[in-house]
Amino acid sequence: MTAETKPDTGEKAPLRLWLRLLDCTGLIEREVRWLRREYYQVTLPQFDLMAALDREQGFGEKGLAMGRLSEKLRVSNGNVTGVVNRLVRDGMIRRWVPEDDRRTVLIALTEKGRASFAEMAHVHRGWINEMLAEIAPADRDRLYALLDGVWRSVLNERQRHVVPGHQTSGQMPAGQQEKTKA
Repeated sequence: MTAETKPDTGEKAPLRLWLRLLDCTGLIEREVRWLRREYYQVTLPQFDLMAALDREQGFGEKGLAMGRLSEKLRVSNGNVTGVVNRLVRDGMIRRWVPEDDRRTVLIALTEKGRASFAEMAHVHRGWINEMLAEIAPADRDRLYALLDGVWRSVLNERQRHVVPGHQTSGQMPAGQQEKTKA
C-alpha cells in the first residue's frame, strides 16, 4: 500500500474516509459529465430529468406533473422549469396543461426523447462499467455493503447530533425519510 492509500486508524480516519468518498464521487461525476456533454450535448440535470420521466413512465398522454417531478429530483420548481424549457426546445419532452385541471402542467418524453434517453442510458451504463472494471465482482459487492453501512451510520448519527445552544428544524433533507425505512 502507498502512503496515500494506507489505512488510518487514528482520530482523523473518518474524516479521511469522507474525503476519499468525495474524491471518488467527484472524479466519476466529472468524467461522466464530460462524456455526456461531449457525445450527447446533454447536462447532468437534463439527463436526470429524462431518467425520472423514464422511470415514472412519463411519456405519451399520461405525463408527469411538474411539481411531482420537482419532488422526485429534490429541486425547486424554478430549477426544473429551466431544464424543461431546454428539453422542450430540443424536442426531447413536451409540456401541456390538461383540460380537466388548468393548474397542473404535465410533461412527458417525446418519442425522440425516449429513444435518445434509451441510447444515453445504455452508453452511460457502459461508461460506469468501464470505469469500475478493475474492481473484482466480490470486491464490488463488499464495497456496496460497506457503503450501505456508511449510509445507515450517517442517518443514525443524525439522530444524535446536538450542538449546545442551537436548535434545528428537526427535519431530514428531502428524500431521506423514506430511505431510512429501507
